[in-house]
Amino acid sequence: MKKNSLTLVYVLLVASVAIWGATWISGRMLARSMGPFSAAFLRFVSASIFLFILVCREEKRLPRLAPRDLLGTALLGFFGVALYNFLFFSGLKTVTAGRAALMIACTPAVMALFAALFQGERLGRLRICGILTSFLGASVILSGGNPLGLFLHGVRPGDAFILGCVGSWAAYSLLGGMVMRRMTPLSAVAWSCFLGTLMLLPPAVMNGVWEDALRAGPVDWGNIIFLGTIATGLAFTWYYKGIQVLGSSRAGVFLNLVPVFALILGHLILDEPLGISLATGGVLVLFGVWLTNRRPAG
Repeated sequence: MKKNSLTLVYVLLVASVAIWGATWISGRMLARSMGPFSAAFLRFVSASIFLFILVCREEKRLPRLAPRDLLGTALLGFFGVALYNFLFFSGLKTVTAGRAALMIACTPAVMALFAALFQGERLGRLRICGILTSFLGASVILSGGNPLGLFLHGVRPGDAFILGCVGSWAAYSLLGGMVMRRMTPLSAVAWSCFLGTLMLLPPAVMNGVWEDALRAGPVDWGNIIFLGTIATGLAFTWYYKGIQVLGSSRAGVFLNLVPVFALILGHLILDEPLGISLATGGVLVLFGVWLTNRRPAG
């Protein structure tokens, strides 16, 4: 590949993870102005429209959902769209964007643990060390630098919601690997988005989505459109372009930049503090993820 084309791929990958870092700031702003079900539903109405147009453009038409794939895709919609986004917006009401993004960064470690528990994958000493290091980092972040304090005071409700996001996204990712054996990634994401949006409709209506929509100002709608189209559709397209060119492992390294961008943007836009415990915990989480994903020599 030409050097200029490869440079463009790297630029698109950095841009995609920067956008995903910005979702935490956008989500925090939106979570403080409307309920979690309203924010999640409106975000994914926007995302569904965008993905429908995108999948029809890329695959000429929306592929039919085979009956055998309905359950798996519905579970993707539940864990990756409905449950995750309820927890995401609930947690961001009280948890700062940078702190939440660093907690989410330990998701690959949880995925490795889930794969060992439910799919029989062998962990090995290196991956076990990585998982434990990530969990130690998360406990430093949660406790403000004193992990033993968690045994005395427990986890705050907002932090518990964000930890729920970790489990939800790990389940979505592992299920996605099975579903995408028979479907293209784009069509699987589109259908899971459509089904997840339908799941969000009843609780959104019961919790006043129409009132929230009428009350929403220009900034709220800007965040909804950003989260639904740019962060869900455009960044996804750029990221998969990177995977096509570089492969999933090399492109996946860029995901470690998401919490870095979230911390920087949270500090610049929302004036969120950058403390020693947050930095220490973040380094431990990212180092643990690196250990978890590192292949032993030989």
